[in-house]
Parts: sequence; C-alpha cells; structure tokens
Amino acid sequence: MNIGILSIGPKLYSTKRLKEAATERGHSARVLDTRRFSLSLEPGEPDLKYKGHPLEDIDAIIPRIGGSLAFFGTAVVRQFEQMGVFSVSASTAISVSRDKLRSMQALSRHDINIPATTFVHDRGDILPAIEKIGGVPVIIKLLEGTQGIGVILADEIKMAEAIIETLQSTRNNIILQKFVAESRGKDVRAFVVGDTVVAAMRRVAKDGGFRSNVHRGGTVESIPISPEIEHTAVLAAKILGLRVAGVDLLESNEGPMVMEVNSSPGLEGIERATGVDVAGAIIEYIDSHLRFEDIDLQHRLSLAKGYTVVEVTVTESSPLVKQTIAETGMSDMEIRVLHVNRGGHITPVPGGDFEILKGDILLCYGKQLALRGFLPAQKPQRSKKKAK
Repeated sequence: MNIGILSIGPKLYSTKRLKEAATERGHSARVLDTRRFSLSLEPGEPDLKYKGHPLEDIDAIIPRIGGSLAFFGTAVVRQFEQMGVFSVSASTAISVSRDKLRSMQALSRHDINIPATTFVHDRGDILPAIEKIGGVPVIIKLLEGTQGIGVILADEIKMAEAIIETLQSTRNNIILQKFVAESRGKDVRAFVVGDTVVAAMRRVAKDGGFRSNVHRGGTVESIPISPEIEHTAVLAAKILGLRVAGVDLLESNEGPMVMEVNSSPGLEGIERATGVDVAGAIIEYIDSHLRFEDIDLQHRLSLAKGYTVVEVTVTESSPLVKQTIAETGMSDMEIRVLHVNRGGHITPVPGGDFEILKGDILLCYGKQLALRGFLPAQKPQRSKKKAK
C-alpha cells in the first residue's frame, strides 16, 4: 500500500511517526508538502500534479493540515477524493471541524453533551447572550484559534464586553461558551480511530491557568478509557464525519462534555503519555478500510426498485415491543434486520430469537411498502429544550 502524508513539516513528530508506522507494517509512505500541489480540473478527468509532475500510485492519504493552509489543503484532499483515493479524514469533515461554530451547530443537533454556546454579531445582543449561557465567567473563543490561542476567560461583564467588542472591531468572529468551573485548568484528549478510542490522556494547565494545552506548558497523564468517554468521543467524531480525531472533553458534573473536535490531532503528547502506538493504529485502520471499503448502503440498495434501508426506533406503542424477530413476521414480509442498536451497543445480524425492547433502533432492509407499517406517520418534530 502506498500512503501519502500531506504535511508541510516532514520533521514534525506526528509526521515522522506516521511514516515510521507505515514502513514498519510493510507499506510505502511518502511525505507530500501540501503547498506543492496543483489541481487540474477537466471534464471527467480530475487530476493532481505534485511539484509540476503527475502523482500516481497513491492508495490513501493522511491529511495533516494546519489552520494557515486550511482552504487550499482541504481543496487538495477533495481532489484526491474525486480521483478515488481514500482519505483518512474526509474533506467535508475537515472543513466542518475547523469551524468551531459550525462543528458546535452539528453537535447540537444530537443527544451529546456540549457547553452552552452562543454566537452574536450585534453589540446589543452581547449581554443577553452572556446571561443566556449562565452569566460570567464566560469563555470567549476565536473561531479560527488553535492550541489554546484565541481562548479567553472573562470573569466580569464589563471585561467580556470590552474583549468581544475589540475582537469584533478587528473582524474576528467569536463564540461565547459557558465556563465549566469544575473542569477549570484540565481537560481530556480522547484519540478516536474508527469506532474506538485508542488512547486517552488528561491535560492539566500550568500554574493554575485555565488553558490546558500541551503547547502552552500543560502537563499530561494517561487515564483509563471509561465507557462514557469512549461513547461520547466516538459519537462526536461520527457526527462530524471524522474517522480519526482528537476529541477534547471537559469532565463536568454532567459527564464528559465535548469542547472541541480536531481533524489533525498531534501524536506526540498522547503517545508519550500513554505509551500507545497511536500512529500504528491509524495505519492499521487504513489497511483495514482498504480491504473492506465502506459501502453507501442507501445508494447501493436503492438500485433494487421498491426496496430501501431505514432505521426503525421502537417506541412503547410499537407492535415490535417484546417480540422476537421471528415473531414479528418481518422475514415473511421480506424485511431483514441488519443490526440492532441498544443504548449504543450494536448487535449485528440478530437471530430470530432476539427479543426487541423499547428504545431499540433497528437497521432494516426491505420493501418500502412493508417497512412503512413500522414507521411513524407524523412528520418529525423540532427538538425541544429539556426542562430544567
């Protein structure tokens, strides 16, 4: 397998480790300077040139794209995708994750714990926005900040107003987030590869500060991967469409809370803190993916006229409750249950004696007319805020 590592820093720890891990597993790895690509757009023939020459025989790429090169770097990844080359981080997912507001918007649509967040433009909306998320202290974040840069803690209303107005006057976009006091000066980095958290560490700020980034002098320690951490981190990565991600979590009184999701997480801190070969896990994931390539089920199965794939959520009034799959008669209706999701635990290809319970989510394939009987007739309602 030939792997291209898109990086402008061939001597950086993460880049070197990925190349080493690929070589150790018998693959060929090449570091490609993202800035040296040129895109060729012609009907039916998307192409790339590297340093003015055609680039061939690349099976997969690992994008390591920083903020300064986000637009062009994402375009390069997208071009590889158009050419049928697998990217461990999809171009659309990179774009979403790099935009703090957009990523929070995506996460807020799902049942996942995130800090109360608000985004305003007009000066008159600043105070109401701060009150809406619980008042001061409040976290002020630049949408384009990285490694703890552009993250400010404001303890007083006047200070918050002054900071926000100053940043907005320089055409910086910012978001406001609730300050989670119990997590002050510490957070958790969970490293997601595929459907698994392969390593996790706690980062602690230097000298009582509130930003725990390693680049700002914070210390790190390995921590056990609890089911709550794994579930939250993997779900956050999946919502944003990332196959490999560094998910930053706050340890709140309400459980793990997603602070940020990174599409190009560094390897140095987490490998040294945990002793886990994270680079190797990424290479093994790519190898596995290329052997068992993802299939767009909805697209492929829709080729059979009148058939579809749907998720059936089992409610208390559903005729499926406390029935085995055999008793439901689905098989006679040419419906196949591909898997059952019960509280995040997946049972693939359940047998006929599998009992269906309230809250189960069934992934089914079958005739549209037959499946309609198991789906609610009403239109989906907008989600309502939980009662306090």
